Amino acid sequence: MNNTELKNKISRKDTGLEQKKPIKIVQFGSGNFLRAFTDYVIEKMNQNSDFKAGIVNVKVTPSKGSFHQFEDQDNLYTVFVRGVKKGQTIDEKEIISSIQKSINPYEDYQAYKDLAKEEDLQFVFSNTTESGITFDESENEITTVAHHNFPAKLTVLLYERFKHFKGATDKGLTIIPCELIENNAQTLKEYILDYAALWQLETEFANWINENNSFHNTLVDRIVPGYPKDDADFYKNQLDYEDDLMVVAEAFLLWVIEGDKKLLEKIPFDKSNEPVLIVDDLQPYRTSKVRILNGAHTAMVPFSLLYGKETVKDAIDDTFSGEFINKVVFDEIIPVLSLPEDELKLYAEDVFDRFRNPFLKHFLSSIALNSISKFKVRVLPSFLEYVEKFGKLPQNLTFAFAALIRFYQGEFNGQELPVNDDQTIVNEFAAIWKSNDYDKIAEQVLQNVSYWEQDLTQVPDLKEQIAKALVLIDEFGIENAYKKYTI
Repeated sequence: MNNTELKNKISRKDTGLEQKKPIKIVQFGSGNFLRAFTDYVIEKMNQNSDFKAGIVNVKVTPSKGSFHQFEDQDNLYTVFVRGVKKGQTIDEKEIISSIQKSINPYEDYQAYKDLAKEEDLQFVFSNTTESGITFDESENEITTVAHHNFPAKLTVLLYERFKHFKGATDKGLTIIPCELIENNAQTLKEYILDYAALWQLETEFANWINENNSFHNTLVDRIVPGYPKDDADFYKNQLDYEDDLMVVAEAFLLWVIEGDKKLLEKIPFDKSNEPVLIVDDLQPYRTSKVRILNGAHTAMVPFSLLYGKETVKDAIDDTFSGEFINKVVFDEIIPVLSLPEDELKLYAEDVFDRFRNPFLKHFLSSIALNSISKFKVRVLPSFLEYVEKFGKLPQNLTFAFAALIRFYQGEFNGQELPVNDDQTIVNEFAAIWKSNDYDKIAEQVLQNVSYWEQDLTQVPDLKEQIAKALVLIDEFGIENAYKKYTI
């Protein structure tokens, strides 16, 4: 259909999605990520099981926005899923119909509080950004208007439910936050209990929170660019209705939730046909993500930029740089991680598929921001654990380390490099590189405790190998230097 043709707003009547679902979920946040992640998974569960959960979408902040658009189009919207899975290009779309209504508590606070009375309500999901799970002492009482702070708003909802159902043990909620902070659920629980104490609520309420509500830490991973404003006409032409809330997401999805069989008995994540993992401890998964996904990004950037590549896809598709990144991940990062090797390899293959996504243009220069601190957090732990486990330097990560140091010189083959870091660090490297002594350069960088929180010249043979790699890079260029270094 040509985008100039008049279309009706997406509606339940026109799409045949008029069936109502019982309200089982309250969702705090209506941004792109929740719509293409949590709501997408819930939609799949509703399709593949008898879960049939309806969602109430709650506005998190009082700021002006397009919240009315949800009700304007019957709380329906389209998710476009585009990317690569197992080497196959994915290009799909799905109408999400699980949201039953949207409530702005700053305009209708009573409607928000009345959610506590829903008989079928069982779950709370949220994504209020990393700054959403905070404690604000200035919100020091229950008021007649909605609190701005998310944990305060949730405390009110839980307290209203506690009062309405007279502390019934079977009316507690399962709370699954998706904010990108460690121990997100336990932190949220602590703040709820802090508000209960600050507001001097009954001890019985705090006991009910502890004994009859469950809180589950999570790790979430999916790139959601959001509304495709730069390519809106392309997507609009694929729809026979008008959708102001359409959202684009990559094909990859990972949701790791701390829980047990009881959680799966409550909510059938296994029926979503998406990689939702219920685990006793998500920390190994968090570590694996940081080391493999983020670590590969950080290790590849200086190397690939020195090689003349511009995007992640360019780097991973190239025979030379792609093989280097493959060896970094499969030969040196995965061997020091604690999860089963087969599981790690499958995850790494998914990561490489994400790197190859033809629908996302991810510039290496944008990832280069703060590469020193990123290397310390994302790469150095793998490097040091490899040394400890195998008693030798990891050859590829050592060369990546040298490429990082060479990158911070700021220029290569007459071209300016996109160094983007704290000005103090940039200035320090400028001073270090005034020397033509590669041994001295390696020593000064490695012994800088402010970069690495330790003196890396104490790692046997590291200073010598870094200096050797730097000499080769400047003499032969990145490709021939790497080949000579790894002979």
